[in-house]
Parts: sequence; structure tokens; C-alpha cells
Amino acid sequence: MTALNCLYRASILPDPEGGYIVTFPDVPEALTFGRTREEAMTSAREALGLALRGILAEGGAWPEARATQGVPVSPDAQDAIKLAVIAAFQEAAITKTELARRLGRTETEARRILDPDHGTKLPLLQQALEVMGKRLVISLTEAA
Repeated sequence: MTALNCLYRASILPDPEGGYIVTFPDVPEALTFGRTREEAMTSAREALGLALRGILAEGGAWPEARATQGVPVSPDAQDAIKLAVIAAFQEAAITKTELARRLGRTETEARRILDPDHGTKLPLLQQALEVMGKRLVISLTEAA
């Protein structure tokens, strides 16, 4: 994994029955709806984060962002960083015990770091990436 891209293109189409349907060509597991375009975009970020969590939880490969058409969407920053840690852990092919050892923490703490539903502070997530030979790089894009 040279770089983990959390920016995917979404298709946002009006629903004939009202509202908007959001799909992701590169992450078909992420499908959502919103009554307004703004609500659809908020739901899109959440659905994308949940879908990516599910893919990683099942041991699936990180989906490559190939679509060139559509609205750029990424999960919330906290989700994106947590997902990057989980993906790096899977790529490192180490145990949770080994991650804990490298961090100088308990295995329980390592499990929490790798739990996508557990809030972990940014410095600890950065440290986890570093002990697995990764570095967090942040970029900005225009809001959709």
C-alpha cells in the first residue's frame, strides 16, 4: 500500500419518488438516499465510511478509486484515519499482540485502536501508523 485513497466519486441522481439516490461505482456496498442534495451528501460520507469498514472487517481488499465521473466524496476524517490504520495493520500481517508490543501498550488497547467503532485520539492513530512503517499525509480538496 503506497497510498490509501479515501476519495471516491459518487453518482447523485434524483429519485423519481423524491429525494436523491447516491451510489459509488467503485464501492457498490455504499448506497444511500437523502431528501435533499445536502442530506444526500451527508449520508454519502457516512455510507462510504460504513461500507469501507465492512470491506476491511471482512478481510477484503481496499477498493481502488477508478471512477472519473461524479461528485468526490470521502468519509469523515476520523473514519478515514481509522480505516487507514486498519488497512495498514492488515497489510503489515502482524498480530494485535505484536502491534501492542510495538506501541508499548496492552493488547486491549491495540484492539481498541483497530475497532472502527471505538474513538481513538489522533496522536495514538499516528503512532500506530508509524510503528507499522506508515506516515499520515493530509490533503485538502474543494467541498462538493
